[in-house]
Amino acid sequence: MTMKVHKVSSRSQNSTKRHGKNKWRKMIHGRDSSLLNTSPGTAKLAQPITKREKPALKQLKKLYTKPIPEDSCPEERKEKATSVIFAHVHTNGGTELDDSSNSVDSQEWSEYANSVLKNGMESSTSPKTDQMEEDGLQFHAHFDHTHNRAVLLYAFKHNDCLLTCLYGHVEVLGFTIEEGQQPYPLFSPPSHCPLTITALGNNPPSGKNKKEGLLEAKAIVRKYFSSEPSKKLMSEVDSDSCVVLLEPLDTPLTRFLTSFSELSEIFGLNSKELKSQAAVYSPVLSAVGVTALRGPCAQGLVLSRSYREAISSLLSAWAGEFVRCPIILVCGGKSSGKSTLNRHLINSLLNHTASVEYLECDLGQTEFTPPGCLSLNTVTEPLLGPPFTHLRDPEHMVYYGQADCQADIDRYLESLKSLWRHVSGESPVIINTMGWIRGHGFQILVDLIRLFSVTHVVQLSFGNAPQCQLLTPDFFRTAHGWQTHPPTPPTLTEEPASHPSIRSHVFLSVQSEFEGAGTSGEMQHQRSNELRDLALLSYFSKLQSPEPGPIRPLHCFIPYQVPHSAVAIGLTHCEVAPNNILYAANASIVGLCCLSEKVMGRGGPVVLSQTPICQCVGLGVLRGVDMARGLYFLVTPVSPSVLRHVNCLLLGEITLPKILLTKQHGVEGDLPYVTTDYSFEVQGAGKLHIYKGLARPGFIKSNN
Repeated sequence: MTMKVHKVSSRSQNSTKRHGKNKWRKMIHGRDSSLLNTSPGTAKLAQPITKREKPALKQLKKLYTKPIPEDSCPEERKEKATSVIFAHVHTNGGTELDDSSNSVDSQEWSEYANSVLKNGMESSTSPKTDQMEEDGLQFHAHFDHTHNRAVLLYAFKHNDCLLTCLYGHVEVLGFTIEEGQQPYPLFSPPSHCPLTITALGNNPPSGKNKKEGLLEAKAIVRKYFSSEPSKKLMSEVDSDSCVVLLEPLDTPLTRFLTSFSELSEIFGLNSKELKSQAAVYSPVLSAVGVTALRGPCAQGLVLSRSYREAISSLLSAWAGEFVRCPIILVCGGKSSGKSTLNRHLINSLLNHTASVEYLECDLGQTEFTPPGCLSLNTVTEPLLGPPFTHLRDPEHMVYYGQADCQADIDRYLESLKSLWRHVSGESPVIINTMGWIRGHGFQILVDLIRLFSVTHVVQLSFGNAPQCQLLTPDFFRTAHGWQTHPPTPPTLTEEPASHPSIRSHVFLSVQSEFEGAGTSGEMQHQRSNELRDLALLSYFSKLQSPEPGPIRPLHCFIPYQVPHSAVAIGLTHCEVAPNNILYAANASIVGLCCLSEKVMGRGGPVVLSQTPICQCVGLGVLRGVDMARGLYFLVTPVSPSVLRHVNCLLLGEITLPKILLTKQHGVEGDLPYVTTDYSFEVQGAGKLHIYKGLARPGFIKSNN
């Protein structure tokens, strides 16, 4: 059975007026996070990483996770589940001010913020709690009023919120979840294929017979109900059953996204599922945010034979004897399934190792960061949803500032080299690449394979013929990249032993056979620009309070005040006259970066003449510039302890989602930053462009 998950309803130090040691001035209640490594990246490429020792396998059972006692109250249960899964985020610009603050600016921002906080309140209805068994879908669910949760019982069937495995083993997108582990959040929006929960049964320890397993399973089922379960439910329990606990998932991300009318159904059903009537009504599952699917829409992830063989081969490369850690590069055209394969591979590897390193080379469709960023991430938790549901702060990141690298390929490659210096070599490495596989894009792929000494190349294709040349070891004997070239063959006079050997790689070809492979998404929230906007909305949702309450629009957060002389500012994608750069940067997204050299201004803005390659700790919105006092006003979810090391603001082509400007909750009259009374004769002025999903004439399918 396949299911869709939908939504159910220390103070920071104060700086002096003369801008003392901390240039980021703000009177708020804040929480500092641990300081990121802010050492700048260099363009030097380290030697290929060798494997010294294979690390210990990941312990699937987490001993610190204890069963929930029967007398636990609902509030305690919900708090425990949330604290395990979601790290406490810093909320920039909370409207509560320090009592000792005499700042006029802070008081004005506070009064304005409080005046618009009148939205975001949600109402809920009491769900029906009748137990039912769906036609053709063999599972048994029971809803517990007291604790607002459902226990799902099924045996070796397919299934799909906040999930805890109580008994047996289940698998979701390659990751195995067993009893005793922490709860895991599941997200299955209509923009991606539905998640499936596959029951793997129970493997009782040696010495325990089926009767003992049956008694244990029934005891667990009883433990999670405030009243005695029905006899019909208990009669279905056996030693091979899988029992999972489903709970509603309510996070700042889900509350923030669904506060916009355009995104209210982001965790609902897509048009295809509605048209085919694939949804199966179950009041028990609906109460915890889950919809069961049937028919063709319930197929879930389609795994071709070559797909399964590639995953098996890569897992064997890690599990077997090896000289060094596998370095796996995944490539293919647009919409060929690279991201899904990466998530499936990461989850599968996490069943056998504690961490996987992930090098993000795709600027447009990033996995863990907002678009326009190149990053190196250490992944320790499974990825059970699309990218915008699991954004995180990477260990190392460079802000490139564009959704593709065609404008400056050399800076793109040098940025990746600076990130590669930080690869530990103690975990398998997955390299995600762009869907640009022709012309210079293909040359970049050749460079990445050579520069990073890739051990395995997974190339995805669709249709009857590959979309580009196959990246086999034989092809690399003569292939030219953007920066690299094939090795020169030894001359007749050279000794064979004196010529360095060419390191080869394993080539794995995967044929994508899912519906729509190679074609851009036709339904809502599937286009690349929409996915980029979702990633940005997800990132700035970190500004919201972790506790349920009104949704705060972007303009009501109290900004940080940064002196012009304390940070340098530069553009990554074009040239702008220095006297116009602040006009371009106002109300725009900027990368918060850390230069190795100290920035020393003389009263005015410090403008960079070249785009640096340096550590980026996050993004912010430059929401205002005060030329009279020489201040930038900036809103960001990055914590104050990290901001103290930021001395560079980089402006790129990545823009704020239009919905943040046109749908500002709680504002009456004219919207900030949006106007219809404007002179378009001013240099650089322009209208907001609304993407209507119209295809170019060359891409319109023929009806013949």
